[in-house]
Amino acid sequence: MMCPQCGSNSVSTVPAEIRLYRNAPRTLSYPPLTPYPDIHVCADCGWSQFVIPHSWLSAGWLRPPRPQPVPNANRIALSNVTAIAR
Repeated sequence: MMCPQCGSNSVSTVPAEIRLYRNAPRTLSYPPLTPYPDIHVCADCGWSQFVIPHSWLSAGWLRPPRPQPVPNANRIALSNVTAIAR
């Protein structure tokens, strides 16, 4: 493989462990994601690159969570009545 930055042929593939954290207001409620990508590193200039596995991307791990609708008081009361009636 050839380095896209300096054109050197000194690019090595290194296995790595990377932690990805969601950037959200409630980040602590999400555990970090730990993909194990292979990192391509140029020994001459230090250029590096990694790719997140397609299976992680297709599963939606890095997409922000969909906002959950906030129930109004009438819906909460109706669900409580339904639960009691059962």
